[in-house]
Amino acid sequence: MPPFPLKRRFQPPNKGGFMIDKRSYRLTFTEPLLGSQPMQREIFTEFQMTKAPTAEQQLEELESMSFEEFCAKGRTGFAKEDNKPFLWDYQVKGFLKEAGNVMKDIIGIKTLRSKIDSYVFVFPRKIFLSKPVSGVFERPIRVNTMQGPRVALVSSEVVDPGATVDIAIGMLPHKEINFMVIESLLEYGELKGIGVWRNGSFGRFTATAV
Repeated sequence: MPPFPLKRRFQPPNKGGFMIDKRSYRLTFTEPLLGSQPMQREIFTEFQMTKAPTAEQQLEELESMSFEEFCAKGRTGFAKEDNKPFLWDYQVKGFLKEAGNVMKDIIGIKTLRSKIDSYVFVFPRKIFLSKPVSGVFERPIRVNTMQGPRVALVSSEVVDPGATVDIAIGMLPHKEINFMVIESLLEYGELKGIGVWRNGSFGRFTATAV
């Protein structure tokens, strides 16, 4: 049987239009945002060949590292197009999944993380920041090694507080997942944000509907 032509679209029963409902939000960063993308090509190669075969898994692996593990990976920065920094859609979705995992018992939805993964989508693919990279944030950390305690220097590109991004969140119909749930998860961004070292309060943001 030949494939459907591209112009054909499935329609939900007894409903007109496409089945994904979308709402738009603006995220305003209240703390500096640190870039998560490794600046050294060999780090990407290492992740692709070993731990993380996809871009999203690469990012989740890096962002889930302890500060001590991260120090060995070199400088991180932002993806850029025409020298304009942007976040990938999966970074925002990764935040929603992490928030869902933390807040599943509070909200009262089991396996909330996996449901977000399957039913919630973030647009656009490239989410441009309203401010440029302002510099590099460097911080010394103490690391325990085979040779004893050592002090290492870690660095990341930084975008200053006040930067904004505009996103759309799309959702397939689900009996438990709705925009009240999504907005509760976005509020978690006031406590724990996006990007590297978010455990240190970096990348916090507020969200407003637009």
